[in-house]
Amino acid sequence: MRLYIVDTFTDTAFAGNPAGVVLLDEPADPAWMQSVAAELKHAETAFVEVGGEGPKSLRWFTPTVEVDLCGHATLATGHVLGGAQVFMTRSGELRTSADAGWVRMDFPSDPPAAAPDEISLPGVTVKEVLRGKWDILVRAADAAEVRGLEPDLGAIAGWDARCVVVTAPGDRPGVDVVSRVFGPAVGVPEDPVTGSAHCMLSPYWSVELGRDELIGEQASARGGVVRMSLQGERVILAGQAVTTVRGELVV
Repeated sequence: MRLYIVDTFTDTAFAGNPAGVVLLDEPADPAWMQSVAAELKHAETAFVEVGGEGPKSLRWFTPTVEVDLCGHATLATGHVLGGAQVFMTRSGELRTSADAGWVRMDFPSDPPAAAPDEISLPGVTVKEVLRGKWDILVRAADAAEVRGLEPDLGAIAGWDARCVVVTAPGDRPGVDVVSRVFGPAVGVPEDPVTGSAHCMLSPYWSVELGRDELIGEQASARGGVVRMSLQGERVILAGQAVTTVRGELVV
């Protein structure tokens, strides 16, 4: 089976968010896919069935669990396959298109709603707490708080959410939104760049900033940039990608 490692939401190798992509000619055992994802140790590994006609089955695994939606591993898959692709996933039908190093992804919007959660993050002035379908969104006072955050990952792992997304308005030219994403509950202490989180960030900040076209910076150590375009109940996410490894799985 063909295996790729792709750095996503970046045009530079060894930056952005690395994802594994495994091309399958037929369905694979979920336990085997989970073992491969644990072996690769990336935040997510995508498994896509490329045999046959019609939409391609696409699944995503962290090192510990299967997830319902993953943006950066979908971007990596679209980058590897190129052109226009249609995938069937646990989040329904998803589409990608790839051209000149950019991959566009058509994802469902996830507008967050106000939540009663009492959230405490040392060093963060919590201005607002909301919940999307899977994640908690915490609005900080400013981007400096987001960039300087040193969270208690043990505490966050106990919160009832896939991930915690901490965000604030952008603080640099060309950046509208800054965020960081923590998912210790699903085996990802800090995700370098999280496409699916921007399905929630896009509708939230589009209302706050009064614009549907936004640029997001995920301020992790590796960092990355996500273009967001809110289109009704859908979000078009776009990012660049660089393939760093091509190889074969032999087991």
